[in-house]
Amino acid sequence: MDAKFSRRDILTKAAVFGAGAAIGGIGGFGGGAAYAEEKTAAEADYPVQYGHGGTQDDQLTSNLEWTSGEANKWPWPYTKLDPEIVAEKAYEGWYELGCGGTVIASILSELAEKIGEPYKSFPTESFVIFEGGVAGWGTLCGSLNGAAVAISLIVGPPTIDETTVLITTNIMDWYCHSNMPIYTPKNPRANKTSIVHTVSESPLCHASVGKWVKASGFPSSSAERKDRCARLSATVAYKVVETLNQWIDGEYNEGVSWFAPQMVFMPAQQNCAKCHGEKVPRPPLPEGKEWPKGY
Repeated sequence: MDAKFSRRDILTKAAVFGAGAAIGGIGGFGGGAAYAEEKTAAEADYPVQYGHGGTQDDQLTSNLEWTSGEANKWPWPYTKLDPEIVAEKAYEGWYELGCGGTVIASILSELAEKIGEPYKSFPTESFVIFEGGVAGWGTLCGSLNGAAVAISLIVGPPTIDETTVLITTNIMDWYCHSNMPIYTPKNPRANKTSIVHTVSESPLCHASVGKWVKASGFPSSSAERKDRCARLSATVAYKVVETLNQWIDGEYNEGVSWFAPQMVFMPAQQNCAKCHGEKVPRPPLPEGKEWPKGY
């Protein structure tokens, strides 16, 4: 995509969702006086987290003051991590937690070691439900679901700081157009001499996996496909940490190339017609119901 959108573009065009649109039950993207009031209140509670003006030591000192009883505060503190360590954890953890769970667990477990609460008490295992595009439905890749959760916890509510939306959008766009998987684990469980790489052109699990299965010749149930998804999850975890490290240093590049409200005036991705063309089958109707004429 040639177009690039700034923070101001996203805030301005987010209005197409309508005033009542919600993200995660928090509310819309924000804007105007209400947004300013919310952001001011947030900055009072989290001056280092939002300001990016302090040093890394300032950030860590603020983090160490966190207690388990304050886990309801949001966003959560962050200190820079080693993306290589996180990625290796994500690769190994995939075999227990699946794509979404391992992205969250690999990042938050490192933060639990460096910061403590509220990360120590966070039930990362619960996000195994993201596996296979959420309960095996093949929708949004679980690794992207996991990335969005980790980013939102750390960067904060979109209603207060839209950077959460910008970072997540950039990572989803990067996922769609990267030759995956990128990360090579220290001890791969399969594809030990080489691995097929594919560009999904979609954030969806079934499109991403389907393209790789077709290109590689390995079935979805194979050890090779599992290793591929473990590597992909590790790649996403690496990218999230790399991005958060840039963000906490105030060096994050905010430009995004795809923002649905700006491009198509609805929540959407850019390649819908590849799956949803003229021959898309109709979904089943309840008994006794019929399709309207001309549909």
